[in-house]
Amino acid sequence: MTDKSQSYISTPFPRRHSVAVDVGGVTVGGQAPVVVQSMTNTDTADADSTVAQVAALARAGSELVRITVDRDEAAAAVPHIKERLQRIGVDVPLVGDFHYIGHKLLADHPACAEALDKYRINPGNVGFKSKKDKQFSQIIEMAMKHDKPVRIGVNWGSLDQELLTHLMDENHSNGAPLTAQQVMREAICQSGLLSAKRAEELGLGRDKIILSAKVSQVQDLIAVYADLAQRCDYALHLGLTEAGMGTKGIVASSASMGILLQQGIGDTIRISLTPEPGGDRTREVQVSQELLQTMGFRSFIPIVAACPGCGRTTSTVFQELAQDIQNHIRESMPAWREQYPGVEELNVAVMGCIVNGPGESKHADIGISLPGTGETPAAPVFVDGEKTVTLRGPNIANEFKAMVLDYIEKRYGTGASAEHEIS
Repeated sequence: MTDKSQSYISTPFPRRHSVAVDVGGVTVGGQAPVVVQSMTNTDTADADSTVAQVAALARAGSELVRITVDRDEAAAAVPHIKERLQRIGVDVPLVGDFHYIGHKLLADHPACAEALDKYRINPGNVGFKSKKDKQFSQIIEMAMKHDKPVRIGVNWGSLDQELLTHLMDENHSNGAPLTAQQVMREAICQSGLLSAKRAEELGLGRDKIILSAKVSQVQDLIAVYADLAQRCDYALHLGLTEAGMGTKGIVASSASMGILLQQGIGDTIRISLTPEPGGDRTREVQVSQELLQTMGFRSFIPIVAACPGCGRTTSTVFQELAQDIQNHIRESMPAWREQYPGVEELNVAVMGCIVNGPGESKHADIGISLPGTGETPAAPVFVDGEKTVTLRGPNIANEFKAMVLDYIEKRYGTGASAEHEIS
């Protein structure tokens, strides 16, 4: 091995130390696992649609859900939404997203202030000029009154223009040693840090403060959070704002947050995806989970490994089987989390030909190597590294699915742990 290869450690850097924050029973920061969160896109005043979407996000695995509280009707609906969620067994913490008139809504609707588990404040639009400090202070005082944490969420699109102008003028008077982009990043960091400092001066504990600094460009996000991480020990919420739709949003969010997470930075994440028309909002939860799981931080759902296919795999059977099993697992996970503790650690392999199929299948808990083009129509199945059976005929897919479900029941079902260890 070369010195260069020896110096590389194939694990994430140690987690950055941060102050733990309790958000409705979910710990963000400290040594707690990185928390997945999401946000509704319903009108919060429409309690029916909001309850349905919060429940769907929670069942998909979102551990915090943020809702918009933008006017009296929305604030009035919040306690009813909370009550209805609890009635159907959904106890996910709710975060209220406030802009412009949050101080007034919280004061006018104390039941809303009590029902929410965290308040999100944007220092760029909490108030302007002489009203800014007063209105920010009112929200912080309301958080202390109701014993709620806050996220001070800076967004480059609504950055405090007074602060930005001041830093631009200061940079100019110093001979412009920084680029405009660097000054903007500094303004983002200062906006969050100065607001957090003011919250502490008002009496809010460090264990009640989470910071975020959202921008829309990957390199800017990495730079801002790396800087912020060095300058404070507040818990950090990671997210790339305006990430975009489909693969663009997934790639941009994963690239930026993956680098930060590898560096030990980040205590909770939200992947903000623009849904396709009529698309499923839970997609962003799935992507967040897959990012954390593929990087080895957490396990949420059994992994189904499948080869990409090539000229040796002209049949679509292995693709259909892999998709079928993955979909079944994801749909079943809300019940399986309770029924089969530990099932999220399961590894399933569905391979398309004999080249890598048997070897990959042996490394999985249960795997199948389907016949490729021109190969004998036989599919060996490996369980815990041992070949147990060879499936043949037109019903291979259904037979293997049944074997996967049987394996889950035997390994993770009630009283199965000891039996599996003995075997």
